[in-house]
Amino acid sequence: MTDDAGRRALVQRMWDHIGTDHEISHEIYADDAVLEFPQSGERFEGLANFKEWRGQYPADVRLEMTRLRGAGDIWVVEGTISYNGGPAQPTIDILEFRDDEVIRETIYLAEPWEAPEWRAPWRAAP
Repeated sequence: MTDDAGRRALVQRMWDHIGTDHEISHEIYADDAVLEFPQSGERFEGLANFKEWRGQYPADVRLEMTRLRGAGDIWVVEGTISYNGGPAQPTIDILEFRDDEVIRETIYLAEPWEAPEWRAPWRAAP
């Protein structure tokens, strides 16, 4: 079984190859993995199923990891995603492991928004 350092490396490898190497970016999943998008209500069952539709995706997708944290069976990636060179949007990717493979992935996408000025006195400096 992979330790936390090994799982961190697996997730990093996956994210490093999304959009550039379809085989490497999917090697992290168990055959019976589940992929969910709560905002659209979609659920895809089985690696072969979601690997196939990702291969048919009609847009150029670019992801950038900004933070990776986790321990044990749960890992969370904070990042950005853009489609066809458009603006980057925040994304959260939750990965649940069973041994050395991801058995569930839950992806959230968000529209960026401007912070209200009234909160400025309490904000930390960037």
